[in-house]
Amino acid sequence: MDVAQGFKGLVDEVRGSFGEEIVALRRDIHREPELGFDTEKTAGKVLAALEGLPLEIQTGVAQNGIVATLEGAGDGPTIALRADMDALPIHEETGLPFASGTDGKMHACGHDGHTSMLVGAAKALSGMREGLNGTVKFVFQPAEEGGGGGKVMVEEGVAEGVDQIFALHLWPGLPFGTAATKAGPIMAAADKFELEIKGTGGHGAMPHLAADAIVVAAHVATALQTIVSREADPVQPAVVTIGEIGAGTAFNIIPETARMGGTVRTIDDDLRHRIPERMESLVKGLAGGMRADAELDYTFSYPVTRNDPEAAALALRVAASLFGEDRAAEPAYPSMGGEDFAFFLEKLPGAYVWLGVGDVSGLHTPQFAFDEEILPRGAALLTAIALEALSG
Repeated sequence: MDVAQGFKGLVDEVRGSFGEEIVALRRDIHREPELGFDTEKTAGKVLAALEGLPLEIQTGVAQNGIVATLEGAGDGPTIALRADMDALPIHEETGLPFASGTDGKMHACGHDGHTSMLVGAAKALSGMREGLNGTVKFVFQPAEEGGGGGKVMVEEGVAEGVDQIFALHLWPGLPFGTAATKAGPIMAAADKFELEIKGTGGHGAMPHLAADAIVVAAHVATALQTIVSREADPVQPAVVTIGEIGAGTAFNIIPETARMGGTVRTIDDDLRHRIPERMESLVKGLAGGMRADAELDYTFSYPVTRNDPEAAALALRVAASLFGEDRAAEPAYPSMGGEDFAFFLEKLPGAYVWLGVGDVSGLHTPQFAFDEEILPRGAALLTAIALEALSG
């Protein structure tokens, strides 16, 4: 591959040179999904796929992460490209011939695709090494799905010496092959909470002698929605979701306690930091009025994924050159999903880019699957973004 030819034909070049290899890698990773930081097998497959390339490879980053560095001929900037490797605790229902072989684990968020595309970019850019004006770091990260692997990688120094960083995420609902990104927030802050409602137990036939934790929990679940509807500015996006609730051991016993868990999503930093106090005041007041008590455990998890304007513009410019002007889009609104690439973007200018896979089942569903023709496109886009960033 010749840097001088620019991006013309880059997708076809990637597809023809090693398209089958990255598809095979994606399927191999998909068959053996791993969760959180426990991505040892996945990391081994990545290392095998990178073997023979002119890379300086560091393993054991954030336990099972990999940082592979490609030194170009010039002394230009250092650009990082990142992919996540972990799967989800979901039982797969796609019926694919290479479906997960592990009950209760599945690549339902496209991380197998992200990893394969980054390997493709490493192969493509390695073939251009003599023409590269700078350095490219390929970052393979574990534990994006709630484990904060990005934060650990930053703490272990992966961001040091890097000038810009980019990442892709496969995106259902966006037209196939369309790249989308924007300046500023593109993904929400994603925080979590647990609530324990403490009442007094009793006989199901004598509720007046108990403080029913289930009834309190039901009122709390409804009341928490007023934080969004009545305490947040209507033009500021916010979400409060109860995702877990549990109590009781028998149909005729009023339980003493009920447990709830959920997530809060925000874009505005001031609102994000006000919500825990308001939530605690609301929940304790409501529980107290019903002769019960409540304990809130609130965790600030992933910050807002905030793109650097220049990096986002670069990514859109490259996507338009590579795929066509009609395949580069700026979304009107950020997603309220969360992403721990945010930890990198707190330290470095960069951009997070959605790559459309069309009208398929949504992320984090048992049926999530995508057309593998997206893989050479994604690998080419990562390659082109790195080339453009190095040229500046």
